[in-house]
Amino acid sequence: QVQLVESGGGLVQPGGSLRLSCTASGSIFVIHSMGWYRQAPGKQRELVAGIVSGGSTNYVDSVKGRFTISRDNAKNTVYLQMNSLKPEDTAVYYCNAYVQSDYSGRIRRDYWGQGTQVTVSS
Repeated sequence: QVQLVESGGGLVQPGGSLRLSCTASGSIFVIHSMGWYRQAPGKQRELVAGIVSGGSTNYVDSVKGRFTISRDNAKNTVYLQMNSLKPEDTAVYYCNAYVQSDYSGRIRRDYWGQGTQVTVSS
């Protein structure tokens, strides 16, 4: 089993910044990818940003130029730096990791964090 623990959410004014962190622990041989999703009330969960083990990243169009995803492989940790926050960024943010737990690669699956609330409001 793998556990993902998130931190860094909170209340911020429009135009402000927050940094989310997510650390994975447990039965980890390699983490192939990590990412951040969000879900606003009444909306479907959407991918915000993702990063693979080689460092390539992708972002949803609405956050490009404002959010930056990064990863510390040695710490099994992914970060999401969120700048110029807007009220429409308000949501519960979830960390995701696609983890291989054994050498052969037969044990691979997605894991999710518990979610952290981000509220952008004046």
